[in-house]
Amino acid sequence: METGEAQRRVAVFCSSSLGNEPAYAELAADLGRRLADEGIGVVFGGGRIGLMGVMADAVMAAGGEVIGVIPNFLDEIEVAHQGLTELHLVNDMHERKQLMYSLSDGFCALPGGLGTMEELFEAATWTQLGLHEGGRYKPVVLLDEDGFWKTLAEFHAGLVENGFVKPDKAKIIQRAGSIDQALELLYQSSS
Repeated sequence: METGEAQRRVAVFCSSSLGNEPAYAELAADLGRRLADEGIGVVFGGGRIGLMGVMADAVMAAGGEVIGVIPNFLDEIEVAHQGLTELHLVNDMHERKQLMYSLSDGFCALPGGLGTMEELFEAATWTQLGLHEGGRYKPVVLLDEDGFWKTLAEFHAGLVENGFVKPDKAKIIQRAGSIDQALELLYQSSS
């Protein structure tokens, strides 16, 4: 990154659980290390447990920037990660997402549950409607090395096919089979 260039950041949506496959935690750690190596800062939900904690720890261990955003009430459940570059305690989920979105250039979803899906769908909706700062396009990428997101990607394709998502908006949510491909999709227009 050149001197004076703004820090590139990606919001990573991931679970406060580890899931039942060790590959999920490996992917979270690999993504964290790679983002740090590429000089891309990470914004995430701020928890120290589950895939969130694994990913944040990997970024920090590799010398990267990690910004956590966690609502006060979740600090007690997900336990805010105290070893981050920055930690923002906010009032509620809406404020959490709004701050995460404003701090990020794009979004990458690791395997996760309802919270992960809710975050990625809202981020995609904001992109579709031009609600990000200045109407900026901010891609949403499903990092899918093992097929976890296959069914969701097929569902999204069905929304386009059935006329509920316009064809020119079909690529707001994209699926990547590797970290390399995810980074390409996230930063193809800003490199």
